[in-house]
Amino acid sequence: MTLILIKVVAFLVAVSILISTHEFGHYWVARRLGFKVLRFSIGFGKPLWMRRGRDGVEYTLGTIPLGGYVRLADEREAPVDGPDRERAFNRRPVWARVLVLVAGAAANFLFAALVYWALFMHGVSSVRAVVGAVRADSLAATAGLKSGDEIVRVGSQSVGSREDAALEMINALTDDGRLELGLDNRGARRDALIVVPAERRRALTEPGAWASGLGFEFLEPPQPAVLGDVAPAGPAAAAGLRKGDRILAVDGQKVGDFAQLQAAILGHASPSILLDVDRAGAHLLLTVVPKLVPNPRDPHGKPIAQIGIRSVPAGDYPPELKRVERFGPIAAVGAAIDKTASMTGLTVKLLWRMITGRVSIKNVSGPIGIADFAGVSALGGVLTYIEFLALISISLGILNLLPVPVLDGGQIVYQLAEGISGRPLPERVQVLGQQLGIVLLILLISLACYNDLAGRFG
Repeated sequence: MTLILIKVVAFLVAVSILISTHEFGHYWVARRLGFKVLRFSIGFGKPLWMRRGRDGVEYTLGTIPLGGYVRLADEREAPVDGPDRERAFNRRPVWARVLVLVAGAAANFLFAALVYWALFMHGVSSVRAVVGAVRADSLAATAGLKSGDEIVRVGSQSVGSREDAALEMINALTDDGRLELGLDNRGARRDALIVVPAERRRALTEPGAWASGLGFEFLEPPQPAVLGDVAPAGPAAAAGLRKGDRILAVDGQKVGDFAQLQAAILGHASPSILLDVDRAGAHLLLTVVPKLVPNPRDPHGKPIAQIGIRSVPAGDYPPELKRVERFGPIAAVGAAIDKTASMTGLTVKLLWRMITGRVSIKNVSGPIGIADFAGVSALGGVLTYIEFLALISISLGILNLLPVPVLDGGQIVYQLAEGISGRPLPERVQVLGQQLGIVLLILLISLACYNDLAGRFG
């Protein structure tokens, strides 16, 4: 329950900050360009607090902490009389309307850049992209990857961290399937080429599937074969396993860490598993009947065994695996702009490739998935959480610029069409567009929620 509460609070804080930032962008530009602003609200629903400024704007705090909104005077919604008539949205120049509509997304991108700027000045800690285990029959093994190799280049792009390497490899995977890698193993440099067949690329874009699908793992600190969590309705719980149990052996074969335990269980073929368990010094023998499920990462659907356990949190990475990037205030500006631009470009690429069917739509996350990410990042500390906010802020900015009528991007299309033709689009066309946009959003939200639930309940 504590973890759920953390996720909910982290999600609400993230949504409130990022949507309020977006709406403040609209508000600030509208004020500067002479639009009549009626209300700026943080939150929705019945106002908990309200104050009318000298400028006539109502500033409110709503009861529902899920973002905010800006209301502008517009004769299409209500009559506007007196000197404010020329300040109504529909009477302002097209270029000014477009700038107001773009300003929300611009505020999100600026927020992300400011976060990255602050992080780069503080110092961004990351983990080197060092290869751990490599599966013998995999694409990675065929390309010559070995445990201990550090990925320092993907294509023409130098990478200095696991995150950078992962993003560039996913980009190459969804492009032409050719992953040209530069490797460094204790000073000895060499190149490697992983070629992913076209029929396997889309499956490898499913959440969490790309690295294991290529057949390797990044090097992780050792995790003891101790149970950090046991699913209440799973086979492990039915057999009597508990959180904190240390597994010594599987069917008589000793296991030294959780990775070995996991491998022994996943590849199990017999109908039951005999586990040697150490529980607070007491030795137990427990028989578990695993649940066999299709392996989504196996093109032939070969089943794997699951018993419903998780590991304890991993230990810290050793110093030789860490790197820290730190810049002065001026240099951090360039680094922050580059980071924001690269993340924006990659997000747009992957979104387009998802639309064209080259990236799995299972990557679309809804409120549950975003809350999970928010909770995990919050547990990782303040720096991890605000970096998460930067990533979501970029996604929110891009989403709002999509040419869907109920979003800012769709409204921008309406304004540009009016600027070209010299008159507003017919009301019937606008209403039809709004209805189509609502349908598209409902379908998108339904897909996101389905992915959230399917990821948890199979």
